[in-house]
Amino acid sequence: MDDLKIGIVGMGWAAGAHLEAYRAVKGAKVAAVCSRRPQDRAELERRCGGPVAVYTDYARMLEDRSLDVIDICTPPSLHVEQAIAAARAGKHLVLEKPIGLSWPEVQRVHQAIQQERVRSCVCFEVRFSAQFTLAKSVVQQGLLGEVHYGEVDYYHGLGPWYAQFAWNVSKDSGGSSLLSAGCHALDALLWLMDEPVEEVTSYSTRSKSQVFAPYEYDTTSTTILRFRSGRLGKVTSSIDCLQPYYFHCHLVGSEGSLMDDRLHSQKLPGMDPKNWSRLAMQMVDSGDVKDHPYLPQLQAFVDATRADQEMPLTSFESAFETHRVLFAADRSAAERRPVRLAELR
Repeated sequence: MDDLKIGIVGMGWAAGAHLEAYRAVKGAKVAAVCSRRPQDRAELERRCGGPVAVYTDYARMLEDRSLDVIDICTPPSLHVEQAIAAARAGKHLVLEKPIGLSWPEVQRVHQAIQQERVRSCVCFEVRFSAQFTLAKSVVQQGLLGEVHYGEVDYYHGLGPWYAQFAWNVSKDSGGSSLLSAGCHALDALLWLMDEPVEEVTSYSTRSKSQVFAPYEYDTTSTTILRFRSGRLGKVTSSIDCLQPYYFHCHLVGSEGSLMDDRLHSQKLPGMDPKNWSRLAMQMVDSGDVKDHPYLPQLQAFVDATRADQEMPLTSFESAFETHRVLFAADRSAAERRPVRLAELR
């Protein structure tokens, strides 16, 4: 079977990480890029290991019949129309988060993907990280017993020292703290708890630091989730903190707890009840996309697409449900009331 031909649109920070990951992916190669900025073709071909078509017009790129997959790495405000156009052109999709900046927009992309029957992957790559792969294993192995509470929190100050700050501060581009970045924490919690959410209550606020004054929306939010069985969850998203990057995870069960890389389990006789046992793992400890696990995610997508199967872990359908919870949370914060997931059809 021939390699999948990938076309990347948007040549910023995330695209660079995707491009590097594709070099190691088996069964695919980057064959085209599209950018509004001038690109050095020779440098691109060196990085991609072969010929690369360079486009400045996205519509022209979609007319390229040799391309199998469009990988969208543009700012969020462009995702919806670009994703729908790619699906209608019969291209499979890799889509950076968020899918869109409103629930109706996300529904439009969902409809287009279903109608055109294309495969899609949304970049919630944290599910492929060592930290959350091991956390999921701890849950599945029953070391915590029945988990009744979980929290996953995202702390990453997105200030002017990041290139995306220029557009991220806008409500029309960044959207909310959860949409901008905290969605990774929300998605990880939903994966670990593996149960539908029935209701959310969310509150939002913002820093008084002048560093974050340009933001047009609240930059810290805390969301409480009630799952169908009555279990609880919590997600904090803080993109206006002045501290080292921290992706916090704490799961509490009937037989033990997991906190970041520390475990206590009564299922393991001999554990000291006064001390945590530390697990050997690579924590999610960097906001730099070059440190994110794109390689295993993109490899899984390529393998699934070539086999005409749904993408595991980060399929469009799983991301669609994460966005449903996210927009319910943002509605709750805006309207200052609990929101049931049934309100977002």
